[in-house]
Amino acid sequence: MPPTAIDRIGRPLLLSLACLLSIPTASANQDAAQTLPEVTVTGTREGARLSETPATVDVIKEQEIQAQHPTHPGDILGQVPGVWINKAGGEGHMTMIRQPLTTNPVYLYLEDGIPTRSTGFFNHNALYEVNLPMSGGIEVNKGPGTSLYGSDAIGGVINVQTRKPPTTPEVEASGEVGSYGWKRLLLTGGNGIGNHAIRGDLNLTHTDGWIDKTAFDRQSGTLRWDQAIGDNAFLKTTATYSNIDQESSGSANVTKDDLHNNPTRNYSPITFRKVQAFRLSSAYEQESGDSLISIAPYFRHDNMDIMPSWSMSYDQTIYDTFNDSYGLMLKYRRDFQPWRTRIILGLDVDHSPGGREEQSIITTVSPGTSGDSIVYSSYSNGPRIYEYDVTYRGISPYLHGEFSPNERLRVTAGLRYDTIRYAYDNKMAAVPIAVDTTIGTKVYGHAEDTSVDFAHLSPKLGATYAITDNLSGFVAYNHAFRAPSEGQLFRPSASSSDDLAQAAARAALSLKPVKVDSYEVGVRGKSGGGIDYELSLYYMQKSDDVVSYLDPADGVRRVTNAGETSHKGIEVGVGAAIAEDWRLRTALSYAKHTFEQWRESATVVYDGKEMDKAPRVVGNTSLRYAPDQGQKGQLTLEWVTLGSYWLDPANTKKYSGHDLFNLRGSYPITKELDLFGSVTNLLDKRYAETGQLSYGGNELYAPGMPRMAFVGLQAKW
Repeated sequence: MPPTAIDRIGRPLLLSLACLLSIPTASANQDAAQTLPEVTVTGTREGARLSETPATVDVIKEQEIQAQHPTHPGDILGQVPGVWINKAGGEGHMTMIRQPLTTNPVYLYLEDGIPTRSTGFFNHNALYEVNLPMSGGIEVNKGPGTSLYGSDAIGGVINVQTRKPPTTPEVEASGEVGSYGWKRLLLTGGNGIGNHAIRGDLNLTHTDGWIDKTAFDRQSGTLRWDQAIGDNAFLKTTATYSNIDQESSGSANVTKDDLHNNPTRNYSPITFRKVQAFRLSSAYEQESGDSLISIAPYFRHDNMDIMPSWSMSYDQTIYDTFNDSYGLMLKYRRDFQPWRTRIILGLDVDHSPGGREEQSIITTVSPGTSGDSIVYSSYSNGPRIYEYDVTYRGISPYLHGEFSPNERLRVTAGLRYDTIRYAYDNKMAAVPIAVDTTIGTKVYGHAEDTSVDFAHLSPKLGATYAITDNLSGFVAYNHAFRAPSEGQLFRPSASSSDDLAQAAARAALSLKPVKVDSYEVGVRGKSGGGIDYELSLYYMQKSDDVVSYLDPADGVRRVTNAGETSHKGIEVGVGAAIAEDWRLRTALSYAKHTFEQWRESATVVYDGKEMDKAPRVVGNTSLRYAPDQGQKGQLTLEWVTLGSYWLDPANTKKYSGHDLFNLRGSYPITKELDLFGSVTNLLDKRYAETGQLSYGGNELYAPGMPRMAFVGLQAKW
């Protein structure tokens, strides 16, 4: 470990340990019990003891979300050990959970246990399609979850839960204003009548953006209706909708000089992203004796109209992707007396027709403030280059079993078989299309009408052991996979000639699924001194990773299954009541992500190199003062630390990392009215959200937000 990494992981860890050693036993109270969740729903798709779950599952409770008022998914999820959600414009994001920071489809996002998007139409920004600041809790299941959830769940599963309806009349409203035109209005309310209860949520958000031309608007709504049917059945129906309009479609990368001297500069102010996402689901559960039946039909509609900023230098286009989903999740669970045995049989069906319409654009450029930068200031539409329909179909039976041969040992095993088919219907002639753009002539290849099939078997095996009543350990093995998405299969990269374009189209159809084997061991528990803790060690081996790269031999961007990578690390979470009304919490991780065998072409080999955008150290430590258990207000100081990481896979240049401080607080004016606010980047540090090397070797950075403050009022009736 380099000295800078030791410093970064050592400072918060030493601070935490020093505080823990000074904890008076009398301050235990209820804090440990409140901080260590006893139940998780993500591991088995229904409530299960966390102590008997052979996986690292972190739970963020509804009360914590409401107390923090997060303005971005990273604000709240960064408190989980080993999780980094960066800020990529508006509420856009890239995710790092046991993988480097990436836009690749290696994570699964759920809402009440149902995937928010179809496997074929992955969106790495999918968390902004969920009304996260008004959610009823978030669970993060780190590592593979394929045996229960199928393709996508390689790095982790994030399950956002909707809020339960109240049983009596309830109305809540909060309004916020802040820096750079930040405005947000959150409204929620509901009531219960007899066996019925209903809740409605509304989220209206706007920001001008602190970088030029990065305004963001969202309108989100959630409607949930719960119904008790007799004495043993329950029906939950949820409808959610989000409309997102963002001026700049992603991280506004700038040169190193502009990062320090002109960070508000936007090189691609013409880019944008517009998203509509609608989801409707019903979940019926009936429990009878030792058995349970669950039936959950769902419908999804997703549409994204985008001009991507990240491809302006090599592939200038504007496109629209769209899909509907008709799905069904079936589950039967049966418990048996011998050894507390539990068997779960399930079947997931997903039918998702969709498609893509894409056309080239011709841009107008002007010089930037730095000598090596240009600004894309306007554009005109060019020829249409892709128009196709594609239907994703997934049918996946699974089996999950648990048993306890003795009182302290719990053994879990699972098996899932995924059959996946893409049916592709090309609406254009299956011949290359050449387009003369600002950045040169590009040729786009097309496949003929075809279908692509994948089938995969995913096993898992794990065990938990109750060492004491307050301390448990677990070991686990999981196998995971990820089928290529529609864009990877049917939208090949642009080339420089007809032959290369058609070769790229054929090569894309032969992509294989990404596969992962994961091994994990961990402990979690709590002490009578007001301490709760978790520690996990993991090792993951990934093969056939799908990578997009620029071939130096002919200057053509290609997509291929490049090779093998390894991912290993340790994650630590500790919470402690250090004195009356004071609580310390820290989340730390140290990981190393390595190219084991990585050959992009005959001349581009990265074997043994560390992966780029993969900081070894990620930390989040907070100190909270909450007199009278928060009844008299609370104040939280948060320290976020991110270690250095390579900007390129050849390991030639590094970003040095950063440390940030945030301050949040709330104060009850009356019983029904609270004043709250926050200041992020308290010391106004200049830093980067992410960095990379351009193909010309220049350092490019997405500037991190300067000091930002907001204040708000929340009323409850």
